[in-house]
Amino acid sequence: MKKVIVVVVVLALAAVLAIVLGNAGTADNAPAAPSTSPDTATMPPQKANGTVYYLNFKPEQAAQWEELARQYQAKTGALVTVVTAASGNYETTLRSEMEKADAPTLFQVNGPIGLRVWKEYCLDLKDTALYQHLKNEEFALKDGDAVLAVAYVIETYGLIYNKALLNRYCGMTDAVIASPDEINSFQTLKAVADDIQARRDELGVKGAFTSAGLDSSSDWRFKTHLANLPVYYEYKAEGIDSTAAIKGTYLDGYKKIFDLYITDATCAPSLLGAKTMEDALAEFTLGEAVFFQNGTWAYADCIAAGMKDEDLGMLPIYIGAEGEEQQGLCTGSENYWCINKKAKQGNIEATKAFLEWVITSDEGREMLANEMGFVTPFRTFDEGYAATNALLKDADRFIADGKTPVSWTFTTMPSEEWKNGVGAALLEYAQGAQPWSTVEAAFVEGWAKESAAVGQP
Repeated sequence: MKKVIVVVVVLALAAVLAIVLGNAGTADNAPAAPSTSPDTATMPPQKANGTVYYLNFKPEQAAQWEELARQYQAKTGALVTVVTAASGNYETTLRSEMEKADAPTLFQVNGPIGLRVWKEYCLDLKDTALYQHLKNEEFALKDGDAVLAVAYVIETYGLIYNKALLNRYCGMTDAVIASPDEINSFQTLKAVADDIQARRDELGVKGAFTSAGLDSSSDWRFKTHLANLPVYYEYKAEGIDSTAAIKGTYLDGYKKIFDLYITDATCAPSLLGAKTMEDALAEFTLGEAVFFQNGTWAYADCIAAGMKDEDLGMLPIYIGAEGEEQQGLCTGSENYWCINKKAKQGNIEATKAFLEWVITSDEGREMLANEMGFVTPFRTFDEGYAATNALLKDADRFIADGKTPVSWTFTTMPSEEWKNGVGAALLEYAQGAQPWSTVEAAFVEGWAKESAAVGQP
């Protein structure tokens, strides 16, 4: 994987795109702009002689994609079928669906490792509107000159917090901090969380953190997103951007933050195997917990549950690494669209037309930016379709304050099997069945084993 991909993707928040890539449309490394600029509000794409089957990765946006498909069909007559894989089961579902006669025409990979698995199915997107509207070619995954995948959303995650609750805590007698802005290290985060947990009845919460559910709907937050932190810091220390043999140098920090999640929480660690993402979301939106590890994609769910922008803030995830006071939020993408080149030609053309409409029409841009809340890397969203919400504003604020965003190095994790091994070890540890060394073994030995199995260099 090219290091430049990681670096540029990290800078891909809406404000950063405006600052760093303000003239990306004419930059040397930007895709050539389309030769025509039709009035997309009044000129729908021509009907294609084919159908579209989109295997969607994001359950939280399933309803919006289905609505967008209905709007497109009403406008053009072209049939678009959206199927959403269950959380944590995208790869399994994709493998199964690709074996069918009517396989997905549009699917996604999570980065260079995922592309390696599905490369033979990926159409060259170089001449499509999807690629030509990119602000910068580094938002694409390539094989030589072929453009095989294009990122469609740039996201950020960290510790979402309930502002009202945290500010209420700050006003309590002998509170550890006087303002949320004082939380800039693991040491401070732990002191605050421990105090909230000890005074939870006084504050009116069940725990400092929502339940760290380790069922399949929730465990990706810890076996992938949380695991990103020790990988990021190791890569940074080693001056690398991928490896076939992780050392586990920062796994002590991984243990510290995970221990905090499961001790200062709304439930006992022994119950985590049955706790779901829905449980965690409900605990947070009902005001039963102050902190909730999740990302910008959770904004719509929080608002739908009755929270308001002024209720929501986001902090970095701290693990006790040296210099983490200058750390920002985790920013990047694991969402790259691919068109199935083995589909019928008519279906390929229909899929190209659908994607062009999604990123250029008023309906598509409104849905992605304002309904789904996506920050996109396409220049077509610059005028009037820049997503904005409380969580994105916090992400922008950390960058404006000079904090360094944390790269999404988890896209270099060797396989889903490796993640599952780490997740299983975390559950056994949380339940008291195995020591932390089991997690370390799954992390380090499992990485080497899976790297060898998939042929990762």
